[in-house]
Amino acid sequence: MRSGVWCERAVRDGQVESGVRLSVDSAGIVAAVETGTQPRPGDLVLNGVIFPAASNAHSHAFHRALRGRTHTGGADSFWSWRQGMYRAAGALTPELYEELATAVYAEMAAAGYTSVAEFHYVHHRPDGSPYPGHAMELALGRAAQAAGIRLTLLDTCYLAGGFGEPLTESQLRFSDGSAGAWLDRLKGLRHTFEAEFDPAYVTVGAALHSVRAVPEDALQAIAAGLDPDLPLHIHLSEQPAENQDCLAATGLTPVQLLHRYGLLGPRLTAVHATHLTPEDVALLGNAGATVAMCPSTEADLADGIGPAAALADAGARIALGSDQHAVVDPWLEMRALEHGERLASGVRGRFTPAALHQAVSDAGAAAQGRRAPGFAPGSSCDLMAVDPHTTRTAGADPAQLALAATAQDVTAVVVGGKLTAERGRHLRLGAPGALLTAAIARLDAAAVPDPAEVRQ
Repeated sequence: MRSGVWCERAVRDGQVESGVRLSVDSAGIVAAVETGTQPRPGDLVLNGVIFPAASNAHSHAFHRALRGRTHTGGADSFWSWRQGMYRAAGALTPELYEELATAVYAEMAAAGYTSVAEFHYVHHRPDGSPYPGHAMELALGRAAQAAGIRLTLLDTCYLAGGFGEPLTESQLRFSDGSAGAWLDRLKGLRHTFEAEFDPAYVTVGAALHSVRAVPEDALQAIAAGLDPDLPLHIHLSEQPAENQDCLAATGLTPVQLLHRYGLLGPRLTAVHATHLTPEDVALLGNAGATVAMCPSTEADLADGIGPAAALADAGARIALGSDQHAVVDPWLEMRALEHGERLASGVRGRFTPAALHQAVSDAGAAAQGRRAPGFAPGSSCDLMAVDPHTTRTAGADPAQLALAATAQDVTAVVVGGKLTAERGRHLRLGAPGALLTAAIARLDAAAVPDPAEVRQ
């Protein structure tokens, strides 16, 4: 049985078309497209300017609890920020994580995201002992299900505290102890998720935390033992220190190390890729890899501006993620990608508005192994509608709203042909702000204070 979604104006491949009607099958897939039409009885009517929904290519849901709390000045750095992250990770339980992730995914859905790649490594209890039955992973699956967002849970291998370094106490809960044990748990997790969730909405992929957290012998074992059909993600060259340590330990850059073990390819998504050599750029481009840029996080952490245009020119696909959720706004991530390129190069228009939407929608979905959202037959009917008459968007060319709109201008979000959020409010869960306030307060109550805070 088919339903209909009617769009007042739709932006397809950079072109604005009026009266676009989508026929949607029972699985939420676009079956047919008409233009220049009027809505029919029973259609979902979307007014304003309609775009393919956003696909979040990189998320750490629990990092949302750090927003606005890590800016003390002075000696702030990525590494000092990481200590706050470890405190938040140490407080998580399956129950707390489900509550927080539900709120975060509701915030994403209201902003225009309809799918998310969740880079997940908080697997076990704080002492490293396993929870029964994949409790943490199931908590995230249920959170996505409650929020109506498509989830690719990237189960992450994390084995070392650095090159030649053991895990710290804060990292024990991230580790399975060996590559073989991680591969075994991943296999069991996939079976559990297949039995528990609709694969159109909740699936499992794989991730390596970073080359500093996965030793060479483990990279080799994973390259040999990982299902080649799974999406594979990795944090890559986010910090100069990571590159320096990798060169010192292996004589190779992180990209070259992945190349050595056959891990570069179209299924790979390299997250950040901020500090690359020209050879690194060529290797990623020639492999047809995806690079998930997270511009708002990279700015927040002072990581630097990655070579996005050079990577795209070399053949890599550019996707966008919200990472630590300094903001949850696909429009700001698009704008920050282009603005970063302008600041670094002194040239405007490195990414056209159409290319920005490709990055925030199609490329992010491909990084998850999912159908692209949008209007074409065979696409997921995942859409976001924008009001073109707000104080931010008034007068803008509809095709150029990527350089003007924000999530505040999103009036409707559709997942699988069904309305999920409207004007910043999740239809089932209500206002994301209230959910986040309650969840973060409970996480705070469970967290162990920083010793410096206790001294004060």
